[in-house]
Amino acid sequence: MHADTYRHRGQRRTLVDELRRKGIRDERVLTALLAVPRHAFFETAFQAHAYQDKAFPIGEGQTISQPYTVAYQTALLGLEAHHKVLEVGTGSGYQCCVLLELTPHVFSIEYQPVLFERTRRRLAHLNRTAAHLFCGDGSVGLPEHAPFDRILVTAGSPTLPRPLLRQLRVGGCLVIPVGNAQAQRMVRVTRVSEEEFTREEFEQFRFVPLLGRAGWAS
Repeated sequence: MHADTYRHRGQRRTLVDELRRKGIRDERVLTALLAVPRHAFFETAFQAHAYQDKAFPIGEGQTISQPYTVAYQTALLGLEAHHKVLEVGTGSGYQCCVLLELTPHVFSIEYQPVLFERTRRRLAHLNRTAAHLFCGDGSVGLPEHAPFDRILVTAGSPTLPRPLLRQLRVGGCLVIPVGNAQAQRMVRVTRVSEEEFTREEFEQFRFVPLLGRAGWAS
């Protein structure tokens, strides 16, 4: 397990100040980023990159998201402590740990088995054992654990996956990047009744593709 030194904590404060300057205003989200040791999600040789505001490869064709992106998506969720949240795309586990700082009710699913096993061990080492972790096709969600108050997708989708919309509680919202392989628009969909949804569009980002039956073909 990586030590979390005074230097690391100082680097996180500097990163959070940078995110604040870039427009992140939700102080609860910024406090959550302060609490999570991002360097613990990097191999030792690459830890110098941990507190730069950029994405970084983690293997299996995946990346650990840019801290700005993590903060931006998390802020759009508007998480409260009682909310039950589904994260589609566990990846390195960094975003999952940020969510755990805001609610203990976190379900996360990862498509890549090798990445899933690596991340499961990492979260155990970090004592983030409250997360319910699954390996499978996140594009179709976790219907056996639905409904969810919030759903966060950390990969780019060509469309809004219908299975995820069906797993939202009325009043709940889905935050997902939607677009083509080159760029996606961040979208927030709120379920206002059993059959009615509202859609809001935000900034443009670039994510790895959402693989699975309701995403891009693998």
